[in-house]
Amino acid sequence: MAKFLGLDKIARFFRIVKHNGGIRGSLRAIYMRDELKAGDLIGEDKFGNRYYQNNMFFYGRNRWVEYNDSVGLNYDASQVPAEWYGWLHYKTDLPPHQDPSRPKYKWMMDHTENFSGTNKAYMPYSTTRPKIEAWKPPK
Repeated sequence: MAKFLGLDKIARFFRIVKHNGGIRGSLRAIYMRDELKAGDLIGEDKFGNRYYQNNMFFYGRNRWVEYNDSVGLNYDASQVPAEWYGWLHYKTDLPPHQDPSRPKYKWMMDHTENFSGTNKAYMPYSTTRPKIEAWKPPK
């Protein structure tokens, strides 16, 4: 009877609001991510990003990342490390902390996000003379 009246949907809504930290936390989550979701915490990376899974959602939408609060609204997909990227996109079903076959070598670099468009962006320099030189007017 409760399912017929839709009370299970209301109960799920209240569980989602509770999971996101009450009304204030839910409003903040809607502002930050444009949706409210509740799921099982699978893990956290060293940058503070949290990874969730809820199999009640459609396949392809049941895994998601909540970025670290310190980045605010300046988050993008390049802030997800490669090992978690594989889990988010179903390349593996094991999260990085449970996968024993994941290679860890001392020559592997730490993940860095894409800094294009910022003052930290990589700018290559050329060691060759330019083929076209700027015209300098005579004095």
